[in-house]
Amino acid sequence: MTETYSQGKTTVAPDVLVTIARLSALSVPGVSRMAQVPGGVNRLFKRGIGDGVRIEVHDNVVTASLYLILRQNVNIREVSRNVQHQVARALQEMVGMDIGGIEIHIEDIDMDEELEAKSA
Repeated sequence: MTETYSQGKTTVAPDVLVTIARLSALSVPGVSRMAQVPGGVNRLFKRGIGDGVRIEVHDNVVTASLYLILRQNVNIREVSRNVQHQVARALQEMVGMDIGGIEIHIEDIDMDEELEAKSA
């Protein structure tokens, strides 16, 4: 006897996409932490503003903007490209959505890491 299953629908909450993008970005060497998403009226209607990530989804295509604070003495271009690659790969593999773009915004460089490490 053959059993048939109807394929159901899977929905992914925007907060899940924000978490995937944030954790993927933080896993890249050279990224210190996430920055606050810059202000403006529109930020009240976007997800992830406190996590340094702005996610938009249109027709199953994800566009992400990540706001990063990098470690000092890193190659900004290389770290940015690595974050783009890592976030795009994670979103594609984990949720199967197409990527419209991954925008990287470098908001600051952590300059006090060596001082904090010495005093700890």
